[in-house]
Amino acid sequence: METREEVQILGAIGLRRRYRVLVAKLGLDGHDRGAKIVARALKDAGFEVIYTGIKQTPEMVVRSAIQEDVDVIGISILSGAHMALVPEVLRLLKEYKADDIPVVVGGIIPWDDAIKLKSMGVSEVFFPDTPLSHIIEKIKELAEKRRKGLE
Repeated sequence: METREEVQILGAIGLRRRYRVLVAKLGLDGHDRGAKIVARALKDAGFEVIYTGIKQTPEMVVRSAIQEDVDVIGISILSGAHMALVPEVLRLLKEYKADDIPVVVGGIIPWDDAIKLKSMGVSEVFFPDTPLSHIIEKIKELAEKRRKGLE
């Protein structure tokens, strides 16, 4: 439950409730500076952020997302393994009947791979030059859409 001040802040930035976002680093990628910057920006924008840390498996990410009842999963990946790991996350979400949770991916993703990931079910792909304001707005939009679908 939010305090009165938190409710006022949420209202001032246009959030009806505190949305929950899981930010994860998949695979052996140990470079998490960008993920931490995005996680902090989301937190500052009023989101509740669950940061899983580095070296997560698709199974760990999906289980954490379900247990934490998140509205959006954000995956940061710089290792080049996105075409193997992200589809596995999508598969597991479907297997666990949680494929209503939108997945966004950010990092070093070639344009052609971004198109393929979106065709597989990824909601959005963010590149290194994506402004934080755009990331926040898109995640807010996805979280609101998911919550409306649950009502």
